[in-house]
Amino acid sequence: MEPSTWQRPGLRAALLYAVAAGLLGSIVSAVSRLELTRRAVPEAALPDGPVIVVANHTSFADGILLALVGRRLGRSLRLMATGGVFRSGVVGPVVRRLGFIPVLRGTDSAAGSLDAAATALEAGEAVGLFPEGRITRDPQHWPERSKTGAVRLALRTGAHVVPVALVGAHQLVGRTGIVARLLRNTVLRPRVRVAVGEPIDVRRLAGVSGDLSVDDATVRRVADEVMTVLVSQVAELRGEPAPYPIGVPAEALRA
Repeated sequence: MEPSTWQRPGLRAALLYAVAAGLLGSIVSAVSRLELTRRAVPEAALPDGPVIVVANHTSFADGILLALVGRRLGRSLRLMATGGVFRSGVVGPVVRRLGFIPVLRGTDSAAGSLDAAATALEAGEAVGLFPEGRITRDPQHWPERSKTGAVRLALRTGAHVVPVALVGAHQLVGRTGIVARLLRNTVLRPRVRVAVGEPIDVRRLAGVSGDLSVDDATVRRVADEVMTVLVSQVAELRGEPAPYPIGVPAEALRA
């Protein structure tokens, strides 16, 4: 599936999403305690219409968790996921049917991922993504400094960005010993705490309106401002100050 060929899922896909969310929700409940600890969005729901939901990334389980949070807040998120997910013989056909969007890093089709996400937003969908672009490499699981894709997408479409902090997901599924950890979690269920922030008007932060172009420096600045909100939510849930308010820089990870 080429990213640019995204089409809005139909009724059958909506039913499949509901069934999959119910099944996965039961599994997640069996091995963790998913706690939506603070709901700052109006009426405890995500806004109607196009919206971009961004979250920090500490675990292979984050995509499932973010989709479940979206359902609890009234939206079926169209997640942007790595191309490997779509190449899976079992999972691939399902996520395609659900309207998920492949991110083909390092290929000529990579730019098409944003095109597909823009198409979904123009159709009034809620798109979910992880602005770090990968699971954080920070040993203490703090968010890395974000890429600029989410902000570029928001500037392009006018969609607001809703930051969602996930804390504790790394205890659910780690990089190694996945099966052993899941078995342990059926007895000692770890807490996964979630905080949802207010929608952010990225165009207002950039000081532009309509289709006016934005220079790269402004995009970088706004991306850092959005990430500052997300990092502060993570710090609030953890009860400790973040070492890097805009996310862990690459040079700190190499140290």
